Amino acid sequence: MAERLVGKQAPRFEMEAVLPNGEFGRVSLEENMKNGKWTVLFFYPLDFTFVCPTEITAISDRYHEFEDLNAVVIGVSTDSVYSHKAWMNVPRNQNGIGQIKYPLAADRTQQVSRDYGVLIEEEGVALRGLFIIDPDGELKYAVIHHNNIGRDVDEVLRVLQALQTGGLCPANWKLGQPTLTLQGESH
Repeated sequence: MAERLVGKQAPRFEMEAVLPNGEFGRVSLEENMKNGKWTVLFFYPLDFTFVCPTEITAISDRYHEFEDLNAVVIGVSTDSVYSHKAWMNVPRNQNGIGQIKYPLAADRTQQVSRDYGVLIEEEGVALRGLFIIDPDGELKYAVIHHNNIGRDVDEVLRVLQALQTGGLCPANWKLGQPTLTLQGESH
């Protein structure tokens, strides 16, 4: 049986990555925590595929909204940083991702994918998993689904906003709407 991650300290990670400026660097959960940032960590199966560029570029196009919410986004696959960089060098209209506004990390050892419960061991690739981690390192949100379906950026932002209220948010809650009190009253 899989171990629960939500509500616990998130597995720590440090990985090589291609940074938004196209240079190689490193990303780590500890660095984000040290800087008081929320972390939106998402896994995708492979570079140079069909669904992945649609969500990677959709998140990049709205990255300023994540920044406004004090969040850092990190995309992760088991590909190498060299594959990530090559993919970034392919224009969007040719199934590439072009320049994006957040790092793509390389989980070459597959350990981070394994730690977050998204690794398809027999294929060596990750499922589409998305995790939101607060600045104290607590994993607040996790969703994992089949690789054929891309994520909805609106929903990721909505959940991040809801988590940041610290309140009880009902179904379909949107920023600006009241949260619930323990007695069921809105405030």
